[in-house]
Amino acid sequence: MSEVKLTAESRTEFGKGAARRLRRAHKVPAVLYGHGTEPVHVALPGHATMLALKHSNALLTIELGGGRTTLALPKDVQRNPIRGEIEHVDLIMVRRGEKVTVDVPVHLVGEVVPGTITTLELNTLSLTVEATSIPASVELSIEGAPAGTQFRAGQVPLPAGATLAGDPDQIVAVLSAPEAEEKAEEAPEGDVVAEAGAES
Repeated sequence: MSEVKLTAESRTEFGKGAARRLRRAHKVPAVLYGHGTEPVHVALPGHATMLALKHSNALLTIELGGGRTTLALPKDVQRNPIRGEIEHVDLIMVRRGEKVTVDVPVHLVGEVVPGTITTLELNTLSLTVEATSIPASVELSIEGAPAGTQFRAGQVPLPAGATLAGDPDQIVAVLSAPEAEEKAEEAPEGDVVAEAGAES
């Protein structure tokens, strides 16, 4: 995933009023944590931050002024529940070569046997990977898989250098045949009708 540069401004005013003023100026209040340092309170450009955070696990290069920069990953993004605008961001500082554990989206690819329904049970996989090499997603091929197939986390191909941090036995996707399920559900209802007819 490519790095996105954001220029930060130092923030000395805090509280809801200060945050509202920043947002009116199209800026986003943010806090940088990590590596045993004191939290750094900054304001980020609103539109550029919104675009950058459209991608999960976006790797950000934060320019702090005075020639100082730091790499960071989004830890928590607070959005307005109605308008969807970013209201606050918590960022974790990382270093090149440092390994981090992140949740990466799972994308299913390929075609299954006709008439088969695919259910994605796990939307993301927890991976340990270098901070500068976080994949945008991982792909699981379900090509030609018949009904009754289950795919587990340990079966998902991972990019070089990445390891699975979660349970390898977690079910990621299940393939089923809806016709068989419908017949199984209808059978007890038929038995009830037969019994009712016998009693009359």
